[in-house]
Amino acid sequence: MSFFRNDSSVFIIFFLLLCSSLVQANPVACFNTNMGNFCMELFERQTPKTVANFRDYVDSGAYVQNIFHRSVPGFVVQGGGFTVADSDTGAKVSAINTFDPVENEFGISNTRGTVAMAKLGNDPNSATSQWFVNLADNSANLDFQNEGFTVFAKVLYNGMTVFDAIAVLQRVNFGGALSSTPTIDFDVTQTPEVENFVVINSVDIHDVTGVFDDGAVSFAVEAGENRFFDVRLNLVPADNSTLFELDPASIESLSTAPANRAVFSAQEGLLTIPSVMINETKIVNNVVLSLTDPAVFQFTLVGFE
Repeated sequence: MSFFRNDSSVFIIFFLLLCSSLVQANPVACFNTNMGNFCMELFERQTPKTVANFRDYVDSGAYVQNIFHRSVPGFVVQGGGFTVADSDTGAKVSAINTFDPVENEFGISNTRGTVAMAKLGNDPNSATSQWFVNLADNSANLDFQNEGFTVFAKVLYNGMTVFDAIAVLQRVNFGGALSSTPTIDFDVTQTPEVENFVVINSVDIHDVTGVFDDGAVSFAVEAGENRFFDVRLNLVPADNSTLFELDPASIESLSTAPANRAVFSAQEGLLTIPSVMINETKIVNNVVLSLTDPAVFQFTLVGFE
């Protein structure tokens, strides 16, 4: 894609528009489950310790054969704490081995579609492996309880349809932490089997430069002279081309250089984004855009691989 085409004066204006915001591109974790697939963007720059902790569990394999053990319709669906396996007496559910607790990094609101760490009551720094997806706007409660629940990700694309489907499943009290467990085609008079639980089959993390979701692409960009920014470009209607327009309110200055970033060339007026995730299964590479309307910072897609 060709992104920015501009002279030096417009290039300067671009930076004068910069302001603080909560918009960024981050790693994306994609899950395959027996209820469908979903991806979530990890807020690595906002919650670095929490995302590093989450990635450690992914790398250890702890989330494979993990179950969503708690469902509260209209509130949350929770997982990350237990695995399930076949045994001679039916499904065997086991607590996973956890690492040291992670420091609370609350700062992003618990709105619908966000993903937050579960923790012990009256102990804000007690989160380990368990996390939950907010089914509704729970900010009035979870943003203030226990010094706030750390939101470290958000569900992308159509992923919330998976969690909405989980929320309407039959819930069974198996005791203890599994007192409200979603089940699939389970006869409560029988012994549960693995297939009766909502199971994570695999988790893959994609370290992409940008994420396209909900009509916008967000990414970090190097703009020359050791200046780095998070930005978002909104897709705008066009008849014969693919146009994006800079959202000035989205721009955030970064104090350090992101390892995975786009590059803007002031001389050529081009922005190259090495990789962009556009849905649950597709990543496009070498996206180039060109600035075609400096007055509103509008960019035309030139190409991608």
